[in-house]
Amino acid sequence: MKGVVRSGVWTMEDRAASVLRPLPFEVPRHAGALTVSLDYPRGAGVLDLGALGPGGAFRGWSGGARDGFTVTEEWATPGYLPGRLAGDWQVLLRLHRVPPDGLPFKVRVDLSHRAPAPPAEEVPDPLPIGDRPVRRRLPAREGARWFAGDLHAHTVHSDGSLGVDELARLAASRGLDFLAVTDHNTVSHHAHLPEAARRQSVTLLPGQEVTTDLGHANAFGDIGWVDFRTDAGSWLAHAESAGGVLSVNHPLAADCAWELPFTGRRPRHAEVWHHSWFDRRHGAPLAWADAWLDGEALVPLGGSDFHRPEEGRPPGQPTTWVLAEENTPEALLAALAAGRTAVSPDLAGPLLLRDGEELTALDAENTVLVRPDGERTVVRQRHAVFPAGEGLHRLERYDCETVALCG
Repeated sequence: MKGVVRSGVWTMEDRAASVLRPLPFEVPRHAGALTVSLDYPRGAGVLDLGALGPGGAFRGWSGGARDGFTVTEEWATPGYLPGRLAGDWQVLLRLHRVPPDGLPFKVRVDLSHRAPAPPAEEVPDPLPIGDRPVRRRLPAREGARWFAGDLHAHTVHSDGSLGVDELARLAASRGLDFLAVTDHNTVSHHAHLPEAARRQSVTLLPGQEVTTDLGHANAFGDIGWVDFRTDAGSWLAHAESAGGVLSVNHPLAADCAWELPFTGRRPRHAEVWHHSWFDRRHGAPLAWADAWLDGEALVPLGGSDFHRPEEGRPPGQPTTWVLAEENTPEALLAALAAGRTAVSPDLAGPLLLRDGEELTALDAENTVLVRPDGERTVVRQRHAVFPAGEGLHRLERYDCETVALCG
């Protein structure tokens, strides 16, 4: 079938007018596959890539991680959804970075009658139980226990380097009980989570990182695609109405800090502890957390924002602990919604756990418990119990480095 080509030069004025640009095309009946390729000088700027299918339905997003994709009725490139082909489509381009001289581009859509075979995928062997770190013994109450996890990680379904199974195996090797897989602006990875979780004996929580130039948010739960083109208040309404949880991500992180307004209510959850908080003597994330909600306790979350092993930020650094009835996506999501969380640097670091009106500090000798009103109590024992108040509590070292958080 004849290909469709769109080309031109995006300018800074184009980006200022509208950062997201749809390029329409039509797929006729009897097409077996469509392939889109994007070409532009990558050293000069950045264009993000995605697609909407018949009826304006979401069909995929790969951001700046790919320069093309294939969709068939049976399979699709990671980040994209297989299914119906015939109808009106749109290539979505986001003008992420456009230089003063402009950014030339060419988009080509090729259609074929027959669908090619899907690319071969290697699935790693399960990690033997004996090769996993020994679980830490933590205080628990009847019917619930603390589970260790990470709430921010990416795969090849967006801009990560590992497949879903590879990421699950890595999480298991780190001793995590659960991991949220939060690929950017897509839910194509969700279908792969249950089997990978079963094979690798680790719980995988469905998620998506709703990603814009003015802020990122994690939407947790199998809640369908959250439309990043709408306002942030719509993200929150979508997540909650579908039984999920929305969390503001890395609110002070470099060029992806949070700048989006919420009209009315704001989400209670926020990724206060992110790898970009590299100097935890720096109090800006805590000050942001204190100012974010008016009269309501913030639920602190942590995330490694894992993308690839060579970056040196493995899953579980930091670790988010969740007090849940069982280690299933449904129970973990309910515990997140209820705000039963704590955050530590890793699985072995000092911990501050809250259960009702009681705080427990573990492996926290010679730290300082800092309460929401600023009151400070020196912790001298490895295991100490204190009454809990409302709001964000933390443990500090003598040099004012934060070593544990809980809501």
